[in-house]
Amino acid sequence: MNDEDIVRLYWDRDESALRETEVKYQNYLMKIAVNILSNSEDGREAVNDTYLKAWNAMPPHKPNVLSLFLGRITRQLSIDKWRGKTREKRGGTEYALSLDELSDCSGGDTPEESYELKRLAKAISEYLRTLSDDKRNVFVWRYYFCEPIKEICERRGETENKIKSMLHRTRAGLKQYLEKEGFSV
Repeated sequence: MNDEDIVRLYWDRDESALRETEVKYQNYLMKIAVNILSNSEDGREAVNDTYLKAWNAMPPHKPNVLSLFLGRITRQLSIDKWRGKTREKRGGTEYALSLDELSDCSGGDTPEESYELKRLAKAISEYLRTLSDDKRNVFVWRYYFCEPIKEICERRGETENKIKSMLHRTRAGLKQYLEKEGFSV
C-alpha cells in the first residue's frame, strides 16, 4: 500500500491504517528507536507509541512524506525515553556516543529561546547542503539516525578509520561554519 493510501486511512479513522503502517514501516522505525535506546524492548514501546501519536496527529496533520513524519516521531519519543532512563546515569548508547562526538560543535547548553534554536537548525542545514552527498549521508546516518559507526562502514564498504576521519572533518567544518555564523562553540 502506498503512503497516500495509508494517510487516507488515518484521515478516514480506519484502524487498518495502524496495521498498514506497521507492515510498511516497522523495521525502519525499530532501527531508529533501537539505535537511540540500545534496547529492543524499549524500542518496541517507542514504535508502538509512534503509531498512537500518528493516529492522534492525523487529522489534522497530513504528512507529505509519511516515512519522515513517522521517523521524526519515533526519534523524538526515543530521545525522550532515553533522557528519562539516563537522568541519573549516563548510558553508553549510540545516542549518547553521538552526542559526545558533537559536543564540541554544540556550544554546551541548548539555546533557551526558540528563535535561536531555529537559527541554529537553519545554519546546520545550510552547512550540510555544502557537503557532498557521501559526507552528508554519513553525517545524517550517524547524528540523526544514531547508527553505529560499524554499520555505516558496512553499508559503505569503507574502513572504520575512514568513516571516523570523515565524521571528524565534518564536525570540525560544522564548528568552523557555526562560529562564522556567530554561534559561540
